[in-house]
Amino acid sequence: MSTITEVFSNMVGDIINAIPSIIAAIIIILVGYGIGIIVGKAVNKIIEKFGIEKGFEQTSAGKAFRSAGLDLSNFVGAVIKAFITILAIILAIQILNVGGTIGGYLAAIADYLPRLLGGILIIVFGIILVDFLASFIGRMLKPMFPEAKAEIADMLKNLLLIGLIAFVLLLALDLLLLSGDLVYPLILGFVLIGAGVALTDGLIKSITDDHEEFRPVAGYAKFILYSIFLVVGAGAIFATFTNVTTIVANIAWAFAIALAIILIPIVYAMAKKITKET
Repeated sequence: MSTITEVFSNMVGDIINAIPSIIAAIIIILVGYGIGIIVGKAVNKIIEKFGIEKGFEQTSAGKAFRSAGLDLSNFVGAVIKAFITILAIILAIQILNVGGTIGGYLAAIADYLPRLLGGILIIVFGIILVDFLASFIGRMLKPMFPEAKAEIADMLKNLLLIGLIAFVLLLALDLLLLSGDLVYPLILGFVLIGAGVALTDGLIKSITDDHEEFRPVAGYAKFILYSIFLVVGAGAIFATFTNVTTIVANIAWAFAIALAIILIPIVYAMAKKITKET
């Protein structure tokens, strides 16, 4: 009984001794949050006043922002507020100086919060920068191709955009400590599928522009190429799982056989048409 009383007394004493630190931590968080609101609103007004937001909305990334219901000035203001608030929370946790398991968790949270904010910023502003860079390079590439082949420049721009987006995502995930054997195949599959779609659209259009006789089967060719890249991308995404590669390979073979069977009447119809024309 005396041991329980002693433990309880020590606990009450620790709480009483921690009250000044708790009050100071709460005050720091509230003050930091208030400062974040004021600074965030000020930055919001500055962006709107200098017309940065209007210029940004003319870009494809700005249009994507707007379609997603995001506002650049509000977003930047919110990021500034979040950054200041996170600094206040980290300082408050340091002042509390809680030991034991709970203290370890609080310290881990304080260490991870800047990473979380940094990862979000890398994704958002990295994609904006990537869009600007890909569009700029795409405009540089267009004069290198004949006007009838403008789709090739667009295809190369889209491929560059997909690769750069994957690079930005990898940077952000590395900062967030989320990279690993599951993430890298996912990014690779995303790149393969996106690149396949971009290549297919550009190549099919280029071929049908030069060879009108292929227009009747252009849709079928697109379907085949989309399906191939989809199967390959899915195989890359699930490559780390046991026996999934074998399953994807079997699906690919079944899919190839089905496409070959469907292709027989199309080839027959085309051959018959060519025979009549000759």
